[in-house]
Amino acid sequence: MNLSKRELEILELISWGYSDKEIACDLSISTRTVQTHVTRLVIKLRARNRTNAVANYIRQCCVSLA
Repeated sequence: MNLSKRELEILELISWGYSDKEIACDLSISTRTVQTHVTRLVIKLRARNRTNAVANYIRQCCVSLA
């Protein structure tokens, strides 16, 4: 899995419970750009939604460390 630096930033903020609007404000980008990144994260991580994307990322990292 190849995630960009920005995707990792957004994934971390999602894990802290940030909304798209809060992420956009924090990273000084538009809400639409955040939504695009979240959509790509869901696809790349084969997730059902943004919360599942975080869970899948954690699982994949833990499995690769074992």
